[in-house]
Amino acid sequence: MLIRAPLLDPLAEFRHTSVVKTFGNPDAGDYGTVQNTVAAADAAPVAVSHDGHTRSAVVKLLLEEGPITAGAIGSKLGLSAAGVRRHLDALIEGGEARATTSASWQQRGRGRPAKQFQLTPRGRGKLGHAYDDLAGAAMRQLREIGGDSAIEVFARKRVAAIVGDVAPLGHDSKDSTVAKADEIAEAFTNAGFAATTRKVGTGVQICQHHCPVSHVAEEFPELCAAELDAFRDLLGTHVQRLATIANGDCACTTHVPLIPVRKVAVSVGAQPASATTRLRKEVE
Repeated sequence: MLIRAPLLDPLAEFRHTSVVKTFGNPDAGDYGTVQNTVAAADAAPVAVSHDGHTRSAVVKLLLEEGPITAGAIGSKLGLSAAGVRRHLDALIEGGEARATTSASWQQRGRGRPAKQFQLTPRGRGKLGHAYDDLAGAAMRQLREIGGDSAIEVFARKRVAAIVGDVAPLGHDSKDSTVAKADEIAEAFTNAGFAATTRKVGTGVQICQHHCPVSHVAEEFPELCAAELDAFRDLLGTHVQRLATIANGDCACTTHVPLIPVRKVAVSVGAQPASATTRLRKEVE
């Protein structure tokens, strides 16, 4: 006797209103867009396991705060040491993260220096760089039509759109250099760069932990150069780019000095006018 199986409602599994769409499969290490996947952790665990959400949260910390210790990751995410190690080992095995030894000045107390972890270029590549091929093709076409100057103009306008609401730091401004650097970092974060600032010695560093256009910037360094020019103009001081994601570093790091270079007065005495003029130019 043939027994018919009960009919299933083909729409039943799509009626859960708390489903959050993500790109890729976090359980397989393909965490796609980190922000979307981490946002899904707040919803009911319907399509993706809790383990996948945790992996994405670890990746997000490596992106935004790396290099970072396993202990710091555990504290921020409420994970045990074993839990953190399991996710880090999986990322390292897949070539998506790497471990480095903390510098001596970062060490607290005695004992062996703690390891710090950060994403590798391969790990960053899984975060998604939308329309890289299209953007690269468009930039190459722009260069063919308008030359290098067209690329430079485009790069400047792109950065101007990012920091359009940030006013330059004037000499009579009540804002400090640190506050202005924070404002710049916030503008870049809103544009998808996951930027932060940190005090280092007598300066402050602007760190961009992600670059949505890093693959394109490898071919068109004008994009990075335009950012640096914008930092100089907004902060009103010399700044130095220490590292870039486009060159394989873990972050784009720009150093901003907090102590301005003082002009040294030079007594020229009765030197000839030509020598006086030359010395003045050197001082200026």
